[in-house]
Amino acid sequence: MDLLNMIRDAGVIGAGGAGFPTHAKLTSKAEYILLNGAECEPLLRVDQQLMEQFADEIIKGLEAAGRYIEAGKAIIGIKGKHKDVIARLRERITALGLETFMEVMELRDMYPAGDEQVLVHELTQRIVPEASIPLKVGCVVINAETALNIFNALSGKPVTETYITIAGDVPQRFTVRVPVGLPIRDLLSKCGVENLADYAVIDGGPMMGSILNSLDGHVTKKSKGYVLLKKDHFLIRKKSVNLDQARIIGKTACEQCRMCTDLCPRYLLGHNMQPHKVMRALSYNLEDVKEQQIAQLCCECNACELFSCPANLHPKSVNIFYKRKLAEEGVKYQPTPMEYQTRSAREYRLIPSKRLIAKIGLTAFDKPAPLTPTDFQPEYIEISLRQHIGAPAVPIVAVGEQVQAGQMIGKIPDNSLGAPVHASLSGTVQEIRNNSIVIRVGSYV
Repeated sequence: MDLLNMIRDAGVIGAGGAGFPTHAKLTSKAEYILLNGAECEPLLRVDQQLMEQFADEIIKGLEAAGRYIEAGKAIIGIKGKHKDVIARLRERITALGLETFMEVMELRDMYPAGDEQVLVHELTQRIVPEASIPLKVGCVVINAETALNIFNALSGKPVTETYITIAGDVPQRFTVRVPVGLPIRDLLSKCGVENLADYAVIDGGPMMGSILNSLDGHVTKKSKGYVLLKKDHFLIRKKSVNLDQARIIGKTACEQCRMCTDLCPRYLLGHNMQPHKVMRALSYNLEDVKEQQIAQLCCECNACELFSCPANLHPKSVNIFYKRKLAEEGVKYQPTPMEYQTRSAREYRLIPSKRLIAKIGLTAFDKPAPLTPTDFQPEYIEISLRQHIGAPAVPIVAVGEQVQAGQMIGKIPDNSLGAPVHASLSGTVQEIRNNSIVIRVGSYV
């Protein structure tokens, strides 16, 4: 079995949050394979610790993927502040005899260094065209944990676990290896908060993550962090504004200062993403949404909404509003062929991570979250069939069937983009729902 089939059968997807099936990403040849170790979301601590503790495995997983796509160079991008991790990676690259193929490049401590297109430019000086992907400029990008999962796939080990940081206004901050399908409540019970009713929980990082409407969900392969904050915290109040409210507020209060545009990471790369123009459209009640196609260039990093806007408005939310309207009408942005160049002011408009953390009120919580061995013994797990971009997995087990940890329980639909799913713990299939498989864990059967 070749590498691509091993990765596919192991259910490897983008572990950084996007969830794109990795086997599909590796079907094309490229000049560079880039490892995204930037982990630019405040408070999250997964990738930096994995790269230190599993350096050899991640390096070998990256090498395997790079050789498969016939890349001439593999580059690990990591923020320069992680000096011990950088030293460890460089030492292991040399020890493994890969110094002519692979190198570590230090990134500036700015947001969003982990945005795929920002990362490509920082590591290669190339600019991904508007509405395109890194492959267009000869690059394939994978996440640090994805590289670890590729390494595991080489020995036939499927993705049944993920690494998650628990952070925020909690007594115990930690990073932990978690079985996929674990109830979120079981995970949050370890952080030392006695009454979760006083808190809101952000699924993912503070910038791009969204507030969970319920804590009754389950961990997926692309879960990366949960940030707990009191319900009256600025960030929670800001993220609680819905699209309709954001649209009304923007319509009445935007002063067209264009700070949202001037600090936009994609605009600074030379793209035509100009949030202030999208905001302006609200004021004029423009009915023809085709004129707002630039909204589709938004990467939803939230820099405009949580850092740039001096009036505390919601440019990102307005972009999402127009994105949805454009999708409903089947309108897709058509870029004008051009040579892209970064804006001349880019070097002076990068957002320092520490300033961002202070702006969103998280300085007091910007502390270590050490990787901590933790034993989870849930009564049941619920494996989502929609953990990835593409079609949901198709169940291949039946209610009442005994399954073993690592067993494939959902396969890729025929002729579809997708990824299989596996049981993370042994037990008995209790229920098969539209989008998930519930397994009662062994000791509770």
